[in-house]
Amino acid sequence: MTEKKILIVDYDNASLELLSQLFRSHRFEVITATDGLTAFEKFKEEKPDAVVLEAILPKIHGFDLTKRISEETHGRVPVVIVTGLYRGPQYRSEALSSFGASDYFEKPVDKEKLVRSVINLLSEEEEIEEDLPDMDSVMRSLAERLGLEAMRENQD
Repeated sequence: MTEKKILIVDYDNASLELLSQLFRSHRFEVITATDGLTAFEKFKEEKPDAVVLEAILPKIHGFDLTKRISEETHGRVPVVIVTGLYRGPQYRSEALSSFGASDYFEKPVDKEKLVRSVINLLSEEEEIEEDLPDMDSVMRSLAERLGLEAMRENQD
C-alpha cells in the first residue's frame, strides 16, 4: 500500500498526539486539526485518504463534520469516529447510518483495531476502484447489448 494521508481531529492534544504517533508508525502521512472548522478546511486543501475524528469538537461538531465529508465525497473517504462521550450502540448506529461514518470506536480505543479498521477501509476503497471497468468499455458493452436488442426486435 502506498503511503496514505490521514486527517486526525481531536480537541485534546494528548489524544491527538497519541493517534498521530500511532498512524505515523504505520507509515501514514498525518495531518491534524483541533476543531471541526479547521479540520474541514484542511480536508478540502489536503484531500486525505481517511479521517479519524473525535465526536466532540469545537466550531463544527464531529457528527456534522462526518456528514459534510461523507456528502462531499459521496462516501469515498472513510470517516472513523473515536469518542469518549457518546457511548452505546444507539450512538454508533446513528453515526454509521445517519452521518455516514465508516466505523465508530469508544475511548479508550483499542489502537490495533483502530489502525486495522482504517487500513481495511482504505484497501476496500482501492479494490473497488481496481474492479470497476473504465467508461469506454461500459459504453461499448451497452452499445453492443442495445445493438443486439435492436437487431432482435427487427427480426420479430
